Amino acid sequence: MRARLSGPQEAELAARVGAGASSAVLRPVAPEGLPACSSSVQRERQLASEPPTMTSKKLVNSVVGCADDALAGLVACNPGLQLLQGHRVALRSDLDSLKGRVALLSGGGSGHEPAHAGFIGKGMLTGVIAGAVFTSPAVGSILAAIRAVAQAGTVGTLLIVKNYTGDRLNFGLACEQARAEGIPVEMVVIGDDSAFTALKKAGRRGLCGTVLIHKVAGALAEEGVGLEEIAERVSEVAKAMGTLGVSLSSCSVPGSRPTFELAASEVELGLGIHGEAGVRRVQMATADEIVTLMLDHMTDTSNVSHVPVQPGSSVVLMVNNLGGLSFLELGIVADAAVRCLEGRRVKIARALVGTFMSALEMPGVSLTLLLADEPLLKLIDAETTAVAWPHMAKVSVTGWTRSRAAPAAPPEAPDAAATGDVASKQAAHVLEWVCSALLDLEEHLNALDRAAGDGDCGTTHSRAARAIQEWLEQGPPPASPARLLSSLSMLLLEKMGGSSGALYGLFLTAAAQPLKANTNLAAWSAAMDAGLDAMQRYGKAAPGDRTMLDSLWAVGQELQAWKHPGAKLLPVLTKAVQSATAAAEATKTMEAAAGRASYISSARLDQPDPGAVAAAAIFRAILEALKAQGM
Repeated sequence: MRARLSGPQEAELAARVGAGASSAVLRPVAPEGLPACSSSVQRERQLASEPPTMTSKKLVNSVVGCADDALAGLVACNPGLQLLQGHRVALRSDLDSLKGRVALLSGGGSGHEPAHAGFIGKGMLTGVIAGAVFTSPAVGSILAAIRAVAQAGTVGTLLIVKNYTGDRLNFGLACEQARAEGIPVEMVVIGDDSAFTALKKAGRRGLCGTVLIHKVAGALAEEGVGLEEIAERVSEVAKAMGTLGVSLSSCSVPGSRPTFELAASEVELGLGIHGEAGVRRVQMATADEIVTLMLDHMTDTSNVSHVPVQPGSSVVLMVNNLGGLSFLELGIVADAAVRCLEGRRVKIARALVGTFMSALEMPGVSLTLLLADEPLLKLIDAETTAVAWPHMAKVSVTGWTRSRAAPAAPPEAPDAAATGDVASKQAAHVLEWVCSALLDLEEHLNALDRAAGDGDCGTTHSRAARAIQEWLEQGPPPASPARLLSSLSMLLLEKMGGSSGALYGLFLTAAAQPLKANTNLAAWSAAMDAGLDAMQRYGKAAPGDRTMLDSLWAVGQELQAWKHPGAKLLPVLTKAVQSATAAAEATKTMEAAAGRASYISSARLDQPDPGAVAAAAIFRAILEALKAQGM
């Protein structure tokens, strides 16, 4: 909406400005939901004085200087930006190139990075005025920025302001003072919040959709469109836009404690970008369910702030990280949003996924929908040098084929023995025992792995076990030992994942080779040797390094007996399992020299290596399965 202050706001402005009032004595107003302070510095000192035990850790130099340092860091790394001396203001370094065009200024409290300074550049903003964290910028700095772009020869300045009380008042006051100096200035206030179902007196809050307004206004300014027309056109665009956020927990202003508390089973729906609570709390659910809930709320026609999206509508989708969500989760949310919208026959003309307007470290996400026709998409697609604007595809997301068929594996020679013969059934029986053993050990292996890794060793082995079980359900395994090991190798490489999958894949691929010519006990011993050699050659581990190789090496040493005439299957294998179990137990006193555990202090490693325990368990299961078959 176009900003023309009236009523209480005009009265407050008049009272604050007074006759001949100077910007040097004007005081900023804090955003809604935050305490007002006599100055942004006073607010920062107030935060810094809170008890240390109540605050969260932040990687800053000081609470007072964190906003200045953050802006300085962005400018230091981007030659296209400059700081305005004496103010927390960043401007394009090529202001002279804007002579005869409209300048675009925006800003607000810090803590929303990369907004707003990340969107300074040709085709977007001319400059940004930053306040302290979650605090409106100083009126004097806003006015200084307006004067700076005016002195560069611009034909007018458009202020793009998010709808918060402090921002409206401080930008509005600077706007009126600049007009009094004869500078052409217009101001648009953006409110894209779709959280509130009933109209609020304060209006809709300004959220991540404001970034799209920066882009549209920037493209229009590059085309040479006039000040008033840009203001009118972006105001119309903002009416067809909505944003809704959800968070798993709150954030904390530097020097302060978290802004609200959430139970482990709850998520906050409809929250703002200043750490303020949302419209309601809902139970934690899957990403698909949360995204569906968000889109339902945003498009519900009974919601006065809804986006009028219907089947056949074309939209720009923005999936915005609120600061602390992992990229993995962000991708899952993006996929859910695309599927949900396309399932409602909504065309996604463009999709932007990333961090655009954050709330410090808040682990949450916001979705923005903007109804878009071809002329608007042209403005969205227009070139910009702003560092935080994504390099997205300038084509529709909907309508593309998102997968292609995988190439077929080369055909295998048929088994010499008939499918389902005795050897195949024996192999299936042994594999089932191995799978059951690994599934039973899942939690134990994870617990062992948490001391030295990422706690997923049991999960990785369980994933392998389930993959083998599903493979066995599709038909009997190959009767040929060489083909059996080769097939298992390919299966584990594809399904198991992690370094364990790669190591087992290497082991089985190499072990299969000696079994192509012969399948007697001596050949199985040679297969064990070949597998161990491959693991050492590529994995760079050696016996005594506290890895799965310790157990496997112990087995290999015992299986050397199979190369001697008259050797028996079960007695040698029994001794091999006993040695493997002892070797796994011995890893608890070893210093790790390979794998993730090698980065952990040996003082913290007082449990056996989970990979070694798993390897010993596999051979124990093989032994028990063979005994159960009466071999």
